[in-house]
Amino acid sequence: MARTFACWMYGAACASLMLGAVSSAGNAQSNQLARTPPMGWNDCFKYACSEISDRIMRANTDALVKSGMKAAGYEYMNLDGCWQGKRDEKGFLHPNKRFPDMKALADYVHSKGLKFGLYSTPGPKDCEDYEGSFGHEDQDARTFAAWGVDFLKYDWCGGDTVYKPEEMPAAYRKMYDAIQRTGRPMVYSLCQYGMRAVWRWGPGVGANLWRTTDDIAIPNYLGGNYDQVSLVGFQQDGLEKFAGPGHWNDPDILQIGIGKMDHDEERTQMSLWCILAAPLLAGNDLTKMTTETLEILTNPEVISVDQDRLGIQGHRVWQEGSLEVWMKPLADGSKAVGLFNRGRSELAISVSFGTIGAGHSARVRDLWARKDLGTFAENFTATVPRHGAALIKVKGIAGN
Repeated sequence: MARTFACWMYGAACASLMLGAVSSAGNAQSNQLARTPPMGWNDCFKYACSEISDRIMRANTDALVKSGMKAAGYEYMNLDGCWQGKRDEKGFLHPNKRFPDMKALADYVHSKGLKFGLYSTPGPKDCEDYEGSFGHEDQDARTFAAWGVDFLKYDWCGGDTVYKPEEMPAAYRKMYDAIQRTGRPMVYSLCQYGMRAVWRWGPGVGANLWRTTDDIAIPNYLGGNYDQVSLVGFQQDGLEKFAGPGHWNDPDILQIGIGKMDHDEERTQMSLWCILAAPLLAGNDLTKMTTETLEILTNPEVISVDQDRLGIQGHRVWQEGSLEVWMKPLADGSKAVGLFNRGRSELAISVSFGTIGAGHSARVRDLWARKDLGTFAENFTATVPRHGAALIKVKGIAGN
């Protein structure tokens, strides 16, 4: 959960946990969910525990539809935490007073043509001391299904109070099996900060996505700055072989529109997340969104890179100091290419067509400008602002 300090809390244990094994039977690829990276919204970087409420969820649901984000592909409205109340005498969990009727909230989200997401933990309590699912996995899964939950984020924060490190995969599998027994399809999202190289065993416990790193913003509620976003995003190189339709690496929530990054830095996150085939979960206040923020979040040609049906995660193909080139193959045979300037001044960045398998000459399109740039021989060069990105589509010309 983004409201915790994740590995700051766990300390050196995060780096020292040893890998475990888990059966891949019944894995996430078989449930036909999340065939492209999930798109939606999550509240946790904008609203504190004491703030989030039924009213805020409904207001952001309305704004997602009215703004055009739904039309752009965003569909999950995810309530990240701080919703839990107490259990009754039979052990069933009820929401707290800020959420008087969770099924009614889910029904409202569904009435807008959207899907509803919720949060829990394998521990008895989460890091905000709200009720977790430990010992109540089947009860909670049935409750979530009855409410109409479509997406479950399951956060390890609190799990370490009852489970040993090597028991992590089994703890996650326990909730997956409970969800399966309800008969209701739910996208299953693991939030355990990349511990135990989760990308190796996540699909085997039923996960459709899994967090690969610490929270993207610390301290929480304030949003991540460029340094934090850059650290998280650019360390995804090498994980591409673990991603694909139904199972995705998750570098955490988009920080666009939260207020800690400038326009070029926000374009960098959106460009990189799309190259990475990462889940696109907006985290800003949708009710007070600027035109500039909306344009970044909804550019159809940029989103199409993320949602490409091949489901291939891109990777770094070139680096020179603070300059990087990343490439993602697309279903139409073209390549999406990100030119990233992590430095402090405007610089020119070139991509060699041979390096990305595009031949000697290629047509180039600027995806942010939604504009064809022409045909180029051997390479393409763009001048990229500090902390900025150019995102292009390169289509090799047959016979060259």
